[in-house]
Amino acid sequence: MTPIKEAAALVNIVTPLRDGQTVTEVTHWTDKLFSFRLTRPQSLRFRSGEFVMIGLPGDNGKPILRAYSIASPSWDEELEFYSIKVPNGPLTSRLQNIKVGEQVILKTKPVGTLVVDALLPGKRLYMLATGTGIAPFASLIRDPEVYDKFDQVILTHTCRQVAELEYGRQLVENLVNDPLIGEMVDGKLVYYPTTTREDSPTTGRVTDKIRSGELFSDLGVPAWNPDEDRVMICGSMGLNTEIKDLCEAAGLEEGANSKPGHYVLEKAFVGDTAVV
Repeated sequence: MTPIKEAAALVNIVTPLRDGQTVTEVTHWTDKLFSFRLTRPQSLRFRSGEFVMIGLPGDNGKPILRAYSIASPSWDEELEFYSIKVPNGPLTSRLQNIKVGEQVILKTKPVGTLVVDALLPGKRLYMLATGTGIAPFASLIRDPEVYDKFDQVILTHTCRQVAELEYGRQLVENLVNDPLIGEMVDGKLVYYPTTTREDSPTTGRVTDKIRSGELFSDLGVPAWNPDEDRVMICGSMGLNTEIKDLCEAAGLEEGANSKPGHYVLEKAFVGDTAVV
């Protein structure tokens, strides 16, 4: 590298990015999955379950941005994200190599449908995720408001391999000792992981388990009904469509921020969470 190029590289390292936030932590869960935490701008206000646009500068200097659910709850002083690694992905091929102290672009306009405001009051709240679709639910299960509004919170997470469940497993296990919501979570949060490509205590697609009734018998609860059950869905197009049909067959109606209902689904990440 010539002295001029070396100096330019140094400038790129030390010059803050526009809308940049600093990486405070990176965890690689598998060779395909990682999470990271960023500083949180004081101006950012969001509801647990919403997403923002984050990214990195491209080769042409223009930012490469993608929608990412905020995996940390609305009260957290930092922002957490959970991501898949795509070898040739325009963003994730770079993002997976970030290190503590570096910067990531963050656009502070949160949006999304996976919020409790989009649901009618109910008894049980189901959060159905595949792959990195667990991210918005990682935010919601750490939010006291969720436990104030529902008697029982059921998180299902379906992945191909057991190792891909580790992020969610550790998160749920650690919640019991959380000083803020540990007592609220105890006895209310139920975690139901399943795998589709590797044997585990619960093997199979969650949609098949809903359709057969196995999910409900395993949990010891009645099948979905619009008087008691509320459902949030975040996964691939196939999962979203399949569970939407199952919800509507049970008499559940889709909700939105403008008109709360019995179930909601996130459409912003279709394709990125298709891991089953």
